[in-house]
Amino acid sequence: MSTKSAFIALVGRPNVGKSSLMNRLLGAKVAIVSDKPQTTRTRIMGVLTEGESQFVFIDTPGLHRPRNKLGESMVRAVGESVGDVDVCVLVVDASEWEQSRGPAPAERELIDRFRKDKLPAVLVLNKIDLLPDRTRLLGAITAYSSLFDFAAVVPLSARTGDGAGALIDELRPFAGEGPHFFADDSLTDQSERALAAEIIREKLLRRLSHEVPHGIAVGIEKFADGKTREGADLLDVEAVVYCEQESHKGIVIGKGGAMLKTVSTQARVEMERFFGCKVNLRCWVKVKEDWRNRPGLIHQFGLD
Repeated sequence: MSTKSAFIALVGRPNVGKSSLMNRLLGAKVAIVSDKPQTTRTRIMGVLTEGESQFVFIDTPGLHRPRNKLGESMVRAVGESVGDVDVCVLVVDASEWEQSRGPAPAERELIDRFRKDKLPAVLVLNKIDLLPDRTRLLGAITAYSSLFDFAAVVPLSARTGDGAGALIDELRPFAGEGPHFFADDSLTDQSERALAAEIIREKLLRRLSHEVPHGIAVGIEKFADGKTREGADLLDVEAVVYCEQESHKGIVIGKGGAMLKTVSTQARVEMERFFGCKVNLRCWVKVKEDWRNRPGLIHQFGLD
């Protein structure tokens, strides 16, 4: 049996549901999700193998106007991801579509890149489950299709899965003959340490507000296999949460350590479910002032 593979970039503005879509297509959570903009900071690969075909999805940061060195790195990651793929999937939030405003400038820039590079693209109108009247989709389809000849237009809901199968069907023709680049049982290119760090950061994002969550990074200091007293598998994890200001440190820790304790508990529970074993998780909080503008620290945190 000959094998096929396709590299597919998921691109679009922040908070349109790119990470949720990739998790839905894979049937497993490999990218963290929150309602905060720029939750995804680096390119994350998710792998779906169905018989002879392997689809490698590249989840990219939301395209935005950068305000610091980290933001510049995130935007650069989008451009690099678009450069070497077989097809792009432009994800649009259908629930926020406004006919008067039309496609956003960032989306127009991406479409210009598709045209310049002669790159095929599929348009996904996400969050259709939030639409009281789906006839609103017609205006969005007309507006985007007038800018580019999309290979397909797929309305779907990453939350419910409605339309996800149709998207896979539209992507199949872009899988060309060649080897599978990942083992057939692979889900992602992320290391287990990176996954653990992202799980902790997700719990922080969901509980923190204002500017604090954007200035958070998580480093894994220890990630070691062991055994419980009863002889069961145990994963020993030590993590450091970095923030940019001393005042933010107090918020992350919380009164009497309540915030950090809650976040650590939630992260431990998800790690145990994902890794399939008991987890002993310990978290500390440190300050690295203005780290988002310090290339050395951005590199240390694996965000470049």
